[in-house]
Amino acid sequence: MIEVKRLGDGAALRFEVVVRETGSESRHTVTLDPREWQRLTAGHYTPEQFLRSAFAFLLDREPKESILRHFDVSVISQYFPEFEMELPRYLDQP
Repeated sequence: MIEVKRLGDGAALRFEVVVRETGSESRHTVTLDPREWQRLTAGHYTPEQFLRSAFAFLLDREPKESILRHFDVSVISQYFPEFEMELPRYLDQP
């Protein structure tokens, strides 16, 4: 389960993301530039929906323990160049 909680607004939105699996969890502090969110979703999804989708993408590629504890969403494409191309498929999942 991926739980997203907004911590603050501003030039960059801040979130805490908790990933729970099989009796364990990982916690992540993530920032998101509103312009980046708008560019990637055209505003059709909330920032929280976007982050749940981004984490689903990451979890398909690595265990939760390997995901950085603190990061900006923009770095995902540096590690996984296919992120932006694959994102729509994850946004459309329930």
